[in-house]
Amino acid sequence: MKKITPVVEKHYQLILWMLPKIANFPKDQRFLLADRIERVLLDILEMLIEAVYSKNKREILIKVNLKLDILRFMMRIAKDMRYVNLKGYDFFCQSTIEVGRMVGGWLKASAL
Repeated sequence: MKKITPVVEKHYQLILWMLPKIANFPKDQRFLLADRIERVLLDILEMLIEAVYSKNKREILIKVNLKLDILRFMMRIAKDMRYVNLKGYDFFCQSTIEVGRMVGGWLKASAL
């Protein structure tokens, strides 16, 4: 097993923080928006772990960036619908910005 990279750990911590939040979404949204957010969070984690082991990291990391943007819009919807408070949304934004920067750095390093 390879060593866990900081970006994987950071995203893992975001998942641990997010899961209880999305579990508290209104019942009518648990199988719609909450499920989609959870799926995207876990897809990103899976792709980051795949990138650790892959020789062609670039394609995977580009997909991670796309998934991060999708996740940001889904959480924006959750914030606008008031399923997440502003403080929680701010924490989410800061965390995804940091993950995005780490992925961007990894992308640049893989291009060399």
